[in-house]
Amino acid sequence: MTAPATPQQLPTQLARVHMVGIGGAGMSGLARILLARGGQVSGSDAKDSRGILALRTRGALVQVGHAPSALDLLDGGPTVVVTTRAAIPDDNPELVAARERGIEILYRPEVLALLMTDYRTLLVSGTHGKTSTTSMSVVALQHSGVDPSFAIGGELNESGTNAHHGSGDVFVAEADESDGSLLKYTPDVVVVTNIEVDHLDFFGTEAAYVDVFDAFASQIRPGGSLVLCLDDPGSAALGGRCAAPLADRGVAVLGYGAGTHADLAPGVPLVAELLEVTPRGAGSTSAVRLHPPIIDGVVERSLEVTLPGRHMALNALGALVGCVRTGVDADTVADGIEGFGGVHRRFEFRGREREVDVYDDYAHHPTEVRAVLEAARDVVRHGSGRVIAVFQPHLYSRTAEFASAFAASLSLADEVLVADVYGAREAPQPGVSGLLIADQVTVPAAFVPNMSEIAGAVAERARRGDLVLTIGAGDITMQAASILSALAASE
Repeated sequence: MTAPATPQQLPTQLARVHMVGIGGAGMSGLARILLARGGQVSGSDAKDSRGILALRTRGALVQVGHAPSALDLLDGGPTVVVTTRAAIPDDNPELVAARERGIEILYRPEVLALLMTDYRTLLVSGTHGKTSTTSMSVVALQHSGVDPSFAIGGELNESGTNAHHGSGDVFVAEADESDGSLLKYTPDVVVVTNIEVDHLDFFGTEAAYVDVFDAFASQIRPGGSLVLCLDDPGSAALGGRCAAPLADRGVAVLGYGAGTHADLAPGVPLVAELLEVTPRGAGSTSAVRLHPPIIDGVVERSLEVTLPGRHMALNALGALVGCVRTGVDADTVADGIEGFGGVHRRFEFRGREREVDVYDDYAHHPTEVRAVLEAARDVVRHGSGRVIAVFQPHLYSRTAEFASAFAASLSLADEVLVADVYGAREAPQPGVSGLLIADQVTVPAAFVPNMSEIAGAVAERARRGDLVLTIGAGDITMQAASILSALAASE
């Protein structure tokens, strides 16, 4: 792939940026990149936080509370106002004032796309596994001597950050499909981990959800690459539909995995083959076979992954192929992946009390819940411990749509506690609660609607050697510390 011109310092359009909801994970990361590239940044949020304090130390002007006056924090006012679809309503007073003043309003993905101008871009998309695969890619490129810019959905354990303005000409990011915003990008290399229907509150139909990935693939630049997991039927089918038209535009379509669904992608070569995954403590060792064009000849090697589960081994292979297609040596990338230290809230170890290990994970879709519980079973496989799942459903619409599927996935645990729904942006729906899931779980399960009772309920059930896993995209993560305290108090 031919390297582009040296990346711009900052598009003129982004000279002075005001960010509504600047304390959010995605927005704060964007703010750090803007500040590092010489931009002026102001922002607002509903409450103060450590993240906002960190932005202030870098030069951001941040107001707590939403009001039109926040648009006056920067001398001359902002050139653009940045917001997000999910977190900030259209009637936010700052957005209303921006429209009245004629200030351009952009969504976060539009700003990220502008920041990627003149970079070689590696974007990771898919229903599940985006953050882990993107994070592995970043760490592998850093190990390879590349200093990539990046924007990811979780904090890297190595650096404690989710965004960075690098000195190199590679930009790595997640391409989020949840609201179709991935169509703002024109990438060089795309990794698609899987495609499984989700976000029907936005898309309405499964066909519309799948179509957005086809449209995204069609935007890959000539000379670029589409990297697909051939163990996932949705991703493989994408290859089957897109391989020929992309080849006509000079885009290589490459596969990774064991090839379980390779028949759906005729003509897509399996370039990184997963032969076997062996659990090793809280991680795994994979036997893999690499093929041209990502390496000269056919080479077999092992690949260590610090996070457990076959899904993480597949994510590692996707990261490997994606990084190689940016121009880095395969063996160097593989060595970098082996040094990956994990991501905040992705099978994250939170502590041990009374010989009970407590982990936390962001999984919020039935397939993700199944994958993380299978990984937990791998971790306890060689002992006498059990897996206790503490699950908080995320969104009323998703709970209603997937209650039975969530229950089936949670039934992989030995015991299950289900909290009530974390509604996030949604209003409650009659008859939709965590009980809808708990009633269908086939192992011992309880619905615990009062969050203050969860830690005690876990401490009553857990015994030495058990693994407790808090699961969900809401505030269930805060329960890990409480569970550890309750375990210690029950010694």
